[in-house]
Amino acid sequence: MRGQFINELRKKHHLSQERVAKQLGITRPTYVQIESGALDVTMNQAEELSKLFGITVEEIRTGKLSVPEVEIEQSQKKHVKARTSTGYRISIPQKNIDKFRQILIHILRKCGGKPNVGMTVLYKLLYFIDFDYYEKYEEQLMGLVYIKNTHGPTPYYFADLIGELKSQGIIEEVKSKFYKYPQTKYLINPKVEPDLSILNGREIEHIEVEIERLSDLTATRLSELSHKDVPWISAEEGKPLDYEAVFYRTSDTSMREYSVED
Repeated sequence: MRGQFINELRKKHHLSQERVAKQLGITRPTYVQIESGALDVTMNQAEELSKLFGITVEEIRTGKLSVPEVEIEQSQKKHVKARTSTGYRISIPQKNIDKFRQILIHILRKCGGKPNVGMTVLYKLLYFIDFDYYEKYEEQLMGLVYIKNTHGPTPYYFADLIGELKSQGIIEEVKSKFYKYPQTKYLINPKVEPDLSILNGREIEHIEVEIERLSDLTATRLSELSHKDVPWISAEEGKPLDYEAVFYRTSDTSMREYSVED
């Protein structure tokens, strides 16, 4: 059961068995035994898989997702709907997914080539762009669903969008190292430009400020910063973060100065 679960995750992320085996530091034949159920994953392997697939270690160990399963409705394609394990439904407008696509392309053009900017840094950039905007303006920008993971907030639907961009030749996925740590980078096709007409001036300015403020930080530093943030602290492991929690932020992460009345 767990092997089949890992097999499905790998295919969803458009990864080869060879690529996942390399991430785990094992041979492909050994990895094949994990997917077939002949071998179980070790704790270290579960941690590596959780980082690779953007889910919790517990979900790897149990072979079951506790996060929302997100799909775009094929009939109307107006919303992305998510259902948690408790049945709670989340609806993300299609226009927000369109914004996500263009913002991710823009981020990769602006700073994707920096040596520190891998998948983990991208997760945190997207998170702070979304939650900081909500705190400052009390409106959603992308309005993505972010899941509480061991390493910080993980944007759900990220893997699906990355898969689309790869298949369309917009980005190339590269495995590298930042100092001694393995890193997944996404390099943008230099011929591709984001369509920022979907954003207003305030949104564009906010994104530029966030990129300037955060894109030089390491994955470790950004993870530490996200772990100090009330939306992450107050969420349950493997569950969505609540945007409303930004209004209870401490000075470590707050983007606003509140009066006594506030």
